[in-house]
Parts: sequence; structure tokens; C-alpha cells
Amino acid sequence: MGILRLSHVDITVPDMELASAYYTDVMGLIEVERTDGSAYLKCWDEEDHHSLRLRYSPRVGMDGFTFKVEHADDLEDLEIAVERYGMPVRRVARREEVAQGEGVRFETPSGHVMTLVHEVDRVGGLLPKIDPPAYVDGLRGIAPPRMDHLLVTAEEVGDASRFYIDVLGFRLTEQLLDGNGHQIGTWMERSHSPHDLAVVSGPNGGLHHFAFWLDDWDHVRKAADVLAYNGVQIDVGPTRHGITRGNTIYFFDPLGTRNEVFTGGYRPDPDFPTITWTEDHIGKAIFYYEGDLNERFMKVHT
Repeated sequence: MGILRLSHVDITVPDMELASAYYTDVMGLIEVERTDGSAYLKCWDEEDHHSLRLRYSPRVGMDGFTFKVEHADDLEDLEIAVERYGMPVRRVARREEVAQGEGVRFETPSGHVMTLVHEVDRVGGLLPKIDPPAYVDGLRGIAPPRMDHLLVTAEEVGDASRFYIDVLGFRLTEQLLDGNGHQIGTWMERSHSPHDLAVVSGPNGGLHHFAFWLDDWDHVRKAADVLAYNGVQIDVGPTRHGITRGNTIYFFDPLGTRNEVFTGGYRPDPDFPTITWTEDHIGKAIFYYEGDLNERFMKVHT
């Protein structure tokens, strides 16, 4: 019961046509719907209407993010929990948002707009549900099967993380501590993946990146080929994380929002013990092979 997984990320772009072309032709997402000022996209193996919303704005940034809950009753339970914590909650009416049923929306302690929703229109993936083949032929670009996670920033990582854990029921898989034992990074899950949501030190309301899942390391290598062929600016990788043990590439869309493709890692059971990294090993924690962070990697959008 409770939160199932990440549903969608909503970002703002100053050039809708450029952003849409990149996310369809290079990333290989499917544009499901276009309304005045917004485009809704999904990955080929996702059932729900969209996992990414692009909205026109003169400024690059993030409107918010949405997580899906398992049962309709979970919305009321989590609404009560958030209000008890002291955060105002607004009910989002059915169809107030494209392709969505009723939801609850609130601002997190780190200044992010978060929405919880149970009902999302199902448009289906590209494979049939009876005797399906193992792959879809003719996909464009990188073609990730699904959205995986996002990483946001907070001035007080510990306070932000306690809200997600104590109020919303996320489980802490890994943490990065400074020399005084304070959290400067946390990785949390609801879907038995290494992380559905991560929080690192930075400005309140900031977006560091959102990530798409790939099925194996060979697909990460192919993604690097696609990015290089299309002249996309690669930030870091292909490489491996110490935290999550995942394989990764970070890169930027043409408007400057950081994307990631990610695979691997481990399966954390409900009794999975939290892994702790210390700040003196931060380089290996983030990029295990390089053991170092580049200055550009610290860039975030607020």
C-alpha cells in the first residue's frame, strides 16, 4: 500500500519544438498528446499516458513531480499524514491535469511541488499482452523502456529526507554523510529498485536530473553512440556509480536540463540495511571508476 513509483516529471522549456524533437528523435520517447503549451511523452514500454510533460516557459526549470499510489484510499491516508506534518495540501480535481484522476498536491520541506495520484489513463505500451515478442523493432534513438528516478536538491537534506521517509513511507537505501555525520545525500525507494528519489545538498526546489532505465550495459554503450552521433553534450560517462552500483551516462537536453540513462544496481528488500558512504569517499560514491566529480556535475535548475 502507499506510493508505488514515480509517475511523471514536469519540466519547463523555452523552445517546445526543439525539446520535443530531442525527446522523440534522440531519446526515442513517444509523444502521446499535445495541448496548448504542453507536450506529453512516454517510453515505449510504459502503460500510463505519460512520464514526462514539457511545458512552454521562457525559463528552463521544473514544475514538479508526481508519484503514483497503489490504491485510491492511499490518497486520503497520505493527505492526512502530510497535513499532520504541517504542510498544506490541495486536492487536484479529476481531469484538472491531462489524463489524470483526482490527486493531492503539496510543497515538500525542500520547496518542491509534489503530487500523488492513483488514476492515470492507460494508453498501453508497444508490445501486446498475449504472446509478445521480446523486443520492438524500429525504435528511434536511445528508446528507454521506462522512466526510472529523479534527483532533487535541498538546503537541508536530512529534513527533506525525513519527510519522504516518515510521512510518505520511502525507504532509505543509501546515504552520504559529511564529516560531522550529517546527511548530504540520500537515496530512497518504493519500487524495490536502488532508488526512485534521491536528495542531495543544493538549493531548495532544484532539479539535478531525471533518469531513464535501460535493460543492460550494452544498451548504455549504444546510448553513448546515439548521443555522440547527435552531438549531445555528455556530462559524465559511460561509467559506474558506487552508490546504487548502477551503470550510467549523464548528458544534457538541448535546453540544458540534465538527463541520465541508468541500469544495473541491486534489489533492496523491505529489510534492506542502509548503506553509508562518508564524504572522504564522495568521488567513488558518485563515480566509482573516476573517483572524482566534475564542476559541471554540480549544476542544478531551480
